[in-house]
Amino acid sequence: QVRLVESGGGSVQPGGSLTLSCVVLGTTHGSYCRGWFKENPGQRHEGVASIDRDGTTDYVDSVKGRFTISQDNAQNTLYLQMTNVNPEDTGMYYCAALVFNQPGQKCGSALSGNYDSAYWGRGTQVTVSS
Repeated sequence: QVRLVESGGGSVQPGGSLTLSCVVLGTTHGSYCRGWFKENPGQRHEGVASIDRDGTTDYVDSVKGRFTISQDNAQNTLYLQMTNVNPEDTGMYYCAALVFNQPGQKCGSALSGNYDSAYWGRGTQVTVSS
């Protein structure tokens, strides 16, 4: 059984920093890509950052230069370091192990919704306000 468990969310003031963590428990068959996604009530699920097994990262434009995705393969843990946050960063953040049916598909394409299936965590809330 696969479980992804996020932690690290909370309330932070604009300009502040926060680091999210996600422990991946179990074997995510066929998944070489990990990512962070954000969701707010009434809005669509949107990609934030991705990282593949070789460490190649991709980010959506709104977080480039502010967020850093990383992973500790030995600990099977995914991180999202968030700096200089703003109110638009508010949302429920989910980590995911993404699966592509076609080999060689670029991990970063998952941020646009181009993946075939995924293992999801339950999310951790981030609220940015003064």
